[in-house]
Amino acid sequence: MSEVKESDKGIIYNVTIKVDKGIATAWLAWLLEEHIPAIIATGCFHSYKVVRLLETDDAEGPTYAIQYFATDLAEYTRYIREHAPAFRQDSTNKWGNAFIAFRSVMEVIA
Repeated sequence: MSEVKESDKGIIYNVTIKVDKGIATAWLAWLLEEHIPAIIATGCFHSYKVVRLLETDDAEGPTYAIQYFATDLAEYTRYIREHAPAFRQDSTNKWGNAFIAFRSVMEVIA
């Protein structure tokens, strides 16, 4: 097993989202062009990854996971306290109930 460099340690804020197939293309463009850049601009996260889940039922639409990487728990907490409510409301205002989001927070161990 390879060791994790100190620069790779930190916190991962994972948002898994099931998107209605009727908005999937527009939603993904909005995510990549507007939503993620705005979240990164808060300075709470230094990078991110977007992945599409495989081996899931896509009959109603695709499922994505967006992983935001923070240096430490304090930066993640600052995001949740100062920015998350507005981003969540903006998402709901734009897309209504055409998506379902599940959030989790993880610490990089190895």
